Amino acid sequence: MKRLLLPLLALTSAFADGPKDNSADNVRPVPPPGVAVPDADRARLTEGLKKLRTAIDEAAKAQAKNPQHADLLPDIEIYHKAVDWALRYNEVHKLGELKSADEILAEGMQRAEQFKGGQAPWTKQKGLVVRAYRSKIDGSVQPYGMVIPESYVGAPVRLDIWCHGRGETLSELAFLDQRRKQVGQISPKGALVLHPYGRYCCANKFAGEIDLLEAIDHASKFYAVDEDRIIVRGFSMGGAAAWQFAVNYADKWCGANPGAGFSETPEFLGGFQNEDVSGAPWYQQKLWHWYNATDNALNLENCPTVAYSGEIDKQKQAADMMEKALRGENVDLLHIIGPQTAHKIHPDSLIEIEKRLASIAAMGRNRVPKEIHLSTWFLRYNHMHWVTVDALEQHWERGRIHARITGPSEITIKLQNITAFTLDMPSGHCPMPLLFKPVVSIDGQLLEVTRPKLDRSWLVHFQLKNGKWTQTLDNQEDGKLVKKHALEGPIDDAFMDKFLFVKPTKPGIGEKVDAWAKAELERAQFEWRRQFRGDAPTKDDTAVSDADIASSNLVLWGDPQSNAVLAKIADKLPIQWSKDKLVANGKTYDATTSAPVLIYPNPLNPTKYVVINSSFTYREYDYLNNARQVAKLPDWAVIDLTKPKTSQAPGGISDAGFFGESWEWKPAPAAKK
Repeated sequence: MKRLLLPLLALTSAFADGPKDNSADNVRPVPPPGVAVPDADRARLTEGLKKLRTAIDEAAKAQAKNPQHADLLPDIEIYHKAVDWALRYNEVHKLGELKSADEILAEGMQRAEQFKGGQAPWTKQKGLVVRAYRSKIDGSVQPYGMVIPESYVGAPVRLDIWCHGRGETLSELAFLDQRRKQVGQISPKGALVLHPYGRYCCANKFAGEIDLLEAIDHASKFYAVDEDRIIVRGFSMGGAAAWQFAVNYADKWCGANPGAGFSETPEFLGGFQNEDVSGAPWYQQKLWHWYNATDNALNLENCPTVAYSGEIDKQKQAADMMEKALRGENVDLLHIIGPQTAHKIHPDSLIEIEKRLASIAAMGRNRVPKEIHLSTWFLRYNHMHWVTVDALEQHWERGRIHARITGPSEITIKLQNITAFTLDMPSGHCPMPLLFKPVVSIDGQLLEVTRPKLDRSWLVHFQLKNGKWTQTLDNQEDGKLVKKHALEGPIDDAFMDKFLFVKPTKPGIGEKVDAWAKAELERAQFEWRRQFRGDAPTKDDTAVSDADIASSNLVLWGDPQSNAVLAKIADKLPIQWSKDKLVANGKTYDATTSAPVLIYPNPLNPTKYVVINSSFTYREYDYLNNARQVAKLPDWAVIDLTKPKTSQAPGGISDAGFFGESWEWKPAPAAKK
């Protein structure tokens, strides 16, 4: 372990309000209500929005056949959304933002007129540039900012990602104003810098996580990003985001630079919030592994990392916890510490950080390292360079794979809690000779396997069958229902990809269930907009098409009597649900006062999910601190509707748990003595 204390770069965003935010019975709204907008200002901006909407529609029609139409239109639409949402949803948080709104409308009009004429000069602009893309998750337009150096000439260059800190008033209007006027905390010489919005204030989790990946994909269509020189960075809430991106996507980056923030949930809440989470349900404690960077610290061996903390910053805990976790793996973290510095980046520390990151970027990412470590707890994060985990023996227990090229034609594999995996080296990257069959040693078992191809690619699949490892033709399970990447649960996983809320159109089993489902759907729509900054796609059950079933995770609200799509698949779900009773995991409940929430492969399209009566599972109390913003329900739960919904739960939780690896019922773990 090497620590550097270096002789203050202030960051403006607040992280959380500490222990005063521990009362689940008195939750302040996030985002907070805005200020009153004077009538004259509202009228002027409303008129400007009408003109911009007309200009956008005319530009879209004129350029309908433009091959870049779909990628350029969001760059204009985001200007309309920023002002429209601020006015419509009372999110003007200070009157000074009204001047920014006028400027943003004017800039949007300029882009619309340019695009109508077949031009998009902002894509060639240097300096600060507002960009946007249309999300695959909900079809919403999401912004990001670019900083383009004057030296950029179109040749591939380094890209730094900067994840922003917590800002409860960071509406699209405020974000666009920042990205139009502020370079930000970092400006590495000669590098592109991408500032993701991250879906507002979620520490880049869930849809905020996908936001960064989509923003990179969109930016890469317009800028020559060197894929081997991307560095993920951030401070405060953005530091927490950088930690989770570094461990969960270690093979995407050539380096990482997390500052402050948090690196896990339970101990951070104990230290920062004075909150005792030891009594959290067992399934929630399992779900902490999703975003606990400490639990997958070993993955950083594949991602050179420079951590930063202020010496007297309470959030120094994040790097200290990672340092402890890495020391347990015999890895030493480089932790730069600003002397006598609170929640800021010391300017001399930043100089040292930039020096080290420049050195890391000069080396670039190694696409085919000779040695790989991958730690994962579920199959969403199942890939590291040329290794992919295809199946776990048991989800939410640690899975590990250590793969090492140990000879000219030999690879040694050591495993924990893994029953299927793939080795895949892309064209030109396999270092092994072509004339000999490689030998793979898997936990001491030797297998002679398929040779590399002439293009120097190599692809082999392995499965554990009857206690022995064997090479297989593919990584599929012959149509069997099994947990696999992007089809592994829990409930929140469905909202990392395209989804569709499906509304019931008939009366259901009873008034209590109907009222609860209706209220939860309305809440889900409201909170998706507030927390993830999009309108949740919604259709009546009678309007769902084959195309919807093919492309989307279906979120079905109601019961088999009220929702036609749910009725169609009810007998193919693992629950039994009639007007008299609900049977789940061998227990029977009164169907008039109980309701299931669950995730399961859609019987109409097993490559997608079906979700029953749930959106993302953290609620209002959890908005108050980003470390709380983690999945709160597992694969399934039974809700007791006789108990009130709260800021933490949709009602009483009668029972809850995870399905097994074949999506079968499994008992809850025995209580610890």
